[in-house]
Amino acid sequence: MKTNLTLLDWKYNAPFISEWCIDDSHIDHYQHTNNVAYLARQEALAWEHSTCLGLSFEDYKREDRAMAITHHQLNYHLASHENDTLACATWIIACDEKCRLSRFFQFINVATNKTVYSATTQFVCIKLSSGIPIKMPPSFKSIYGNAALQYQHSNKEEV
Repeated sequence: MKTNLTLLDWKYNAPFISEWCIDDSHIDHYQHTNNVAYLARQEALAWEHSTCLGLSFEDYKREDRAMAITHHQLNYHLASHENDTLACATWIIACDEKCRLSRFFQFINVATNKTVYSATTQFVCIKLSSGIPIKMPPSFKSIYGNAALQYQHSNKEEV
């Protein structure tokens, strides 16, 4: 029986979820999932979510804008291993609709319903052609602002 991923122990409501099956290419010399693999999956998940919301890299190029990372906080809670399936979720937890937004990530082992990884990433809007910080265009303000959970608070302990 397939697990309903929305029923896992998420920190916030309404997660954007994608499954990740750990294979041998993700494993390090300790026989755990490599920390670089988590970060690569986090990046892919953010793009999947952004595209689902209506902003793809093509939109970024057309607007000559991008959301560039300024800070990551990565938390490794438990090891994951080859053949594990992780439910990977993200939320936009804050968007000032000017130039900054924050994302939260949580990866749960589907078999155990335990969080194995969580992260918070801060972004700033830049002009894609120059890399200089700049205000968000209207499409970013609308799409990311409407997706933000900044007014929804979790009643769970910090993950």
